[in-house]
Amino acid sequence: MKFRHAFELKENGGYYVEYEADGVIMRLDFLKDILRISLIKDKEGLLPTWSVAPNGACPREGRARISVDGFPLEFPWIKEQADTLSFEHCGLHFQIEKMNFRITARNDKGILYQDRNGLAYNFAGELGDGTVHFTRREEDQKIYGLGDKSGHVNKNGRSFDLGTGDAMGFKAEYSDPLYKHVPFYICENSAGSYGLFYDTCSNGRINFGQEHDNYFEPFNSIRYEEENMILYLIPGTPSEIISRFIWLCGGIAPVPKWAFSYCGSTMEYTDADNADEQLRGFIAQCEAHHIHAGGFYLSSGYTQIGDKRCVFHWNRDKIPSPKDLADHFRSHGLEIMPNIKPAFLREHPLYEHIAQEGWFLHYADGTPAVFPFWGGFASYLDFTNPGAYDFWKECIQENLLKFGYRNLWNDNNEYDVWDEDVLAHGFGTPVKARRIRPLFSYLMSKASREACMEVVGLQYGDPMMISRCAIAGTQREATTWTGDNYTSFRDLRFNHYQAMTMSLSGFCYFGQDIGGFSGPSPSRELFMRWLQYALFTPRFVLHSWKPGEPSTMPWLYEDLMDAIRRLFDLREQFVPYLYEQMQQCIKENRPLITPVFLKQPDYDREADCYMCGERILACPVFDEGKDSVTVTLPTFVSGWKLRGKGDIIKGGIELTVPCTPTDLPVWFETV
Repeated sequence: MKFRHAFELKENGGYYVEYEADGVIMRLDFLKDILRISLIKDKEGLLPTWSVAPNGACPREGRARISVDGFPLEFPWIKEQADTLSFEHCGLHFQIEKMNFRITARNDKGILYQDRNGLAYNFAGELGDGTVHFTRREEDQKIYGLGDKSGHVNKNGRSFDLGTGDAMGFKAEYSDPLYKHVPFYICENSAGSYGLFYDTCSNGRINFGQEHDNYFEPFNSIRYEEENMILYLIPGTPSEIISRFIWLCGGIAPVPKWAFSYCGSTMEYTDADNADEQLRGFIAQCEAHHIHAGGFYLSSGYTQIGDKRCVFHWNRDKIPSPKDLADHFRSHGLEIMPNIKPAFLREHPLYEHIAQEGWFLHYADGTPAVFPFWGGFASYLDFTNPGAYDFWKECIQENLLKFGYRNLWNDNNEYDVWDEDVLAHGFGTPVKARRIRPLFSYLMSKASREACMEVVGLQYGDPMMISRCAIAGTQREATTWTGDNYTSFRDLRFNHYQAMTMSLSGFCYFGQDIGGFSGPSPSRELFMRWLQYALFTPRFVLHSWKPGEPSTMPWLYEDLMDAIRRLFDLREQFVPYLYEQMQQCIKENRPLITPVFLKQPDYDREADCYMCGERILACPVFDEGKDSVTVTLPTFVSGWKLRGKGDIIKGGIELTVPCTPTDLPVWFETV
């Protein structure tokens, strides 16, 4: 009967139970510190997972969605009554109403988590298509996470798309969607905090109070296309929840030390006819200005055939010898990360070969699906096809690794596929491509890493891998960044909030394009403030595309070079610290930069200051025209030293420290 589903026990396996009503299964798995809730309407259509990997590895074809391999299991005693069941788990008391399977979890402070009254799940289409889930909402709850979502750190009161797109020039205050698909968030309410992770790659919508319904109490909600729902409920403090989530997703990929140094990038150099000369000139400019660089992000202009960008093609007019270029950079202590894209334009020399092999996303008759892409039409490589997956690796090894390019920049991989008729191979089980759009970016990064590790990994160690699009689990294969941001003071501030949002979503190594990717050139003041801020972010990269204006490079303002050089020298001094902190983050499954409230719960959630590693409090200036920083020092340690020197200052004190755009930034080190 619709709206009334009376669940009865089907199976008790000790570490799990299954209840059934009207052909729908509700399964609970009792994992250590986690409760997994599975609503299964279509067992045959239960896709694998690529996000969950508690043992740190996931095969390319994915992992069984409700597997317990790698999970420590618990065996709670379940009290079964006529209308309810109850048990203790994760330090909480759970009670479940068998009618409509409404879950309530309490601690000694009250209700921590609860499904909405009435109907909370979409058992029989009463709530529309796909998965729908409603949970109880407190008016002053705080919501953190969801990947790279825009706006303030606390997302309460907002609503967001679950999806990804090429959001060039996005506004960090309000643009949506952006580049990440991470349906994980932390809810903090009057009884404590819990995390929810919906293990899906489907498009959807998530709401934290923007939607109201007169017939129900206030609620949070999520809707997405997939019929089956696999949900992980993770209680704990926000720090514990983040660490458990990172562990759940397989941990964090190592990052080489050079990647913490300044890395250059601009589309201007590789788009130029004399790209080789321009690129070598970058090294000369760094040396002339005494700027230490660890690497360079090689934009896609090196692949051009006419005005088309053809991945894995080297334009020999622009770069006569790719190997000589790589050798030249490496002889000066720099690595290069070539830009690679997963779409092949119809003009690409390899297009017909790939089409004949059936390695593109396609229609039912095998015809390649075609999409607008970079000034033309292209087809996306289907990474769920083993042949395509291996072909990608071979292309990397033959066209990049052979010439000495050991690190890869996976770009433009949001897969703008909306057509229901477009199919993916699905490793032998065909699936609608739009249902797994962001998965392709993960598999692209995984294939890229494997290609590098098979050839150079044993000799040179872990490659640097970065991907613009990401899902939960990408962290174990690649790093990321915030994408094609905009140049303004307002965006600098909201890029900071975005960074805190990403750290609260389990990302460790990331950063922004310093100075902004698109828009006008940064003013002198904005340029200096962005550099001061970015000194304390993991990724320190200047990258831009500003047609008709100079690229955002360290020497953008020659008259400021003395102050700029001091900032770059300071960053290089911090590199050993950042690298050492990264190793700890990998061991402990935690982010590298974090909001202060993770260590001090009563601290301002929207504070300008933030922790860089365990010992540095960074205090940037985000507002135009200001010449000082005001900060209340946290109390979670006994004392602080301004810029690591001088007298010990106790926590809890509010200080105003002068800081002009040409000064060193303000930071405090723990005592």
